[in-house]
Amino acid sequence: MATVLFYEKPGCVSNKRQKAMLIAAGHQVIAKSLLSERWHAERLRAFFGALPIRNWFNYNAPAIKIGQVKPELLDEQRALALMLADPLLIRRPLLQVGDELRVGFDPHWVDEWLGLCLDTDTATDLESCPKTLAQAGCSDA
Repeated sequence: MATVLFYEKPGCVSNKRQKAMLIAAGHQVIAKSLLSERWHAERLRAFFGALPIRNWFNYNAPAIKIGQVKPELLDEQRALALMLADPLLIRRPLLQVGDELRVGFDPHWVDEWLGLCLDTDTATDLESCPKTLAQAGCSDA
């Protein structure tokens, strides 16, 4: 089984479920705070691979929800600068296994990559915040 560096937002319900799936499949998960990590543009960029810039972002981030940041209008340099200034903008989780880096958590591609014990509940969205902004605790995305 794999050792997975798992960059998360501490307290995130979705990240907690994602880690539990990895652990249940026998992987060792080393959780790190996405918010307190000292990111550099090159290091952060490596997680996104060939994904379009719009797929680098956490659409639950307050700056996106209020329209202050519009990922579809950004170039790579500006997108990375905004994420370095406000890590809540970074799509979660960031995953590292050995030299391989990825972003997000689609259970089917994680299963193909690392192996998971998929069941009927894994068809649900495991990336979006299950809370709404109207509920306490989600205003910090």
